[in-house]
Amino acid sequence: MEISLIRHGKSQCTENNRITCKEFEGWVKEYDYNGVFEENSYPSETLNKITKANIIITSDLKRAVDSAKLLNPNIKAISVPLFRETELPNPLTKLKKIKLEPSIWAMILRCLWFCGYSRGCESLSEAKDRAKNASEILVEYAQEHISVVLVGHGFFNMFIAKELQKKGWKGKRKSNSKHWNCTTYSLYI
Repeated sequence: MEISLIRHGKSQCTENNRITCKEFEGWVKEYDYNGVFEENSYPSETLNKITKANIIITSDLKRAVDSAKLLNPNIKAISVPLFRETELPNPLTKLKKIKLEPSIWAMILRCLWFCGYSRGCESLSEAKDRAKNASEILVEYAQEHISVVLVGHGFFNMFIAKELQKKGWKGKRKSNSKHWNCTTYSLYI
């Protein structure tokens, strides 16, 4: 049995001007709404896995759905909200006058989230519980379909990978790129 986790492509939301924390909330909505850029080529391992998979699942966010279609236009993927990326917390209102690039806001809020700050979003503990549930569903799909691909998101795929490893699945990253990377986990029975 095999489960491959693929991270979506590069978002078409490329705006990186300095913005306030309130404006960052709108930027996140735009990031979630936008699709991904089509590339001239994709990692061969990623293309191989998505072509040979017996079932393909995506997060229901546009960048994951569009990524699956770009990797294989002929597939019919199942889009499931459970596989969405972990959210970022709402910034503290005390910071309302500070302007930073969206990538800096994201980094700061992700660090705060890992430290326990989860205002307006699921906590780290809740995200790990969701990843455990997601890994169990992927294992069920693998038991039924042998080869499964999930086109998802960086942090949530990482949490799912840790859960699969706890269950005895073995795997490693097959691509060095940030986007479109494919990590395949196998369990031999």
